[in-house]
Amino acid sequence: MSDGPAGTPEFAGTVWRVIGDPLVPATGVGPLTGHTVAVKDLYAVAGERVGAGNPAWLAAARVEPDHAGAVRRLLDAGAAVRGIAHTDEFAYSLAGTNAHYGTPPNPAAPGRLPGGSSSGSASAVAAGQATVGLGTDTGGSIRVPAAYQGCFGIRTTHGVVDRAGLLPLASDFDTVGWLTRSAKVLKAVGEVLLPPEGPGGTTNLVVVPALLALAEPEIAAAVGAWLRVRGAATERWPGIGIDDWRRAFQTWQAYQAWQRHGGWLATRLDTLGDDVRRRFEHAATIDAATAASARRAAGAARRTIRDLIGDRVLVLPSASSVAPPAGGGLPAVRDATMRLTCLAGLGGLPAVSLPLRTESGLPTGVCLVAATGRDRDLLDLAVSLA
Repeated sequence: MSDGPAGTPEFAGTVWRVIGDPLVPATGVGPLTGHTVAVKDLYAVAGERVGAGNPAWLAAARVEPDHAGAVRRLLDAGAAVRGIAHTDEFAYSLAGTNAHYGTPPNPAAPGRLPGGSSSGSASAVAAGQATVGLGTDTGGSIRVPAAYQGCFGIRTTHGVVDRAGLLPLASDFDTVGWLTRSAKVLKAVGEVLLPPEGPGGTTNLVVVPALLALAEPEIAAAVGAWLRVRGAATERWPGIGIDDWRRAFQTWQAYQAWQRHGGWLATRLDTLGDDVRRRFEHAATIDAATAASARRAAGAARRTIRDLIGDRVLVLPSASSVAPPAGGGLPAVRDATMRLTCLAGLGGLPAVSLPLRTESGLPTGVCLVAATGRDRDLLDLAVSLA
């Protein structure tokens, strides 16, 4: 892992797969004129290949003839693409590590993981090498790096932003998202990518102590302090079965991932880093009956989560811990964080992460989750709360 300062070859090599000045100039003039975008290496950029964090996939990929829908809209709004940023392989991780290209540094917490899988985009933004990090969020891949690196980030309502030209992992959960260093820029990007209007709702904040307790004490304390200043109603959600929900999410996600990529990976698992390879190896063992059961459980969880949140805004930690140091123990960190992040994933809900600091000074995040289509409401709320 390189912790070199922004601009060094080490930083550039672990953050950027391709970089220019810019790589793709803006195609229009608009609200994002002057902004630069780090595009996660899952989106089509015309004239480039999609690498998905894996050199073997990159070598076999075609040169893309057109921009992905989200990339095209950002360019038309005046933003330029600074470059294509690294991702965890096939976006199937929350750590931010990559066995082939190295681990992008965490400028906000040197020596600690950047969070994945939108790790390169997040690191570029946190270091000031881009003003917008275009990423994706399936199980937390915007919210976790935002929390670990002190950024603002949004996971959009499932399906509300065009996913054309985006390499999928698990289509029932994949969403477009982005990271910035300010709430105002986060909102400005939303003005370009989001539909003009959504359903109404309140800005009443709700906290569930059982969910807050899923985070480590220093994270719960930071979110609790934030809540005390801003106020929130406390609710009990008895019998919600968080671990059952997490397992349903991970099983159905894994099955979809293997259905999408297994045909190519079956004879190429040795091209993957250990962590992601083990995940795909497990995905290959999930039979159709197990997957169908998980899908039903995920659907039931979706209905329950949406009913519980209603027209309010749920507040919970963006991740269960601060960014871990590089090393062991990552499966436990991943499962702990996914107990929190799977709520928005299962619900198909928008979620915005706002940066906080723990008492020891490390970055973390508070997450705001609302009903489907309330993305703009959350961005407005983020600006007012920031």
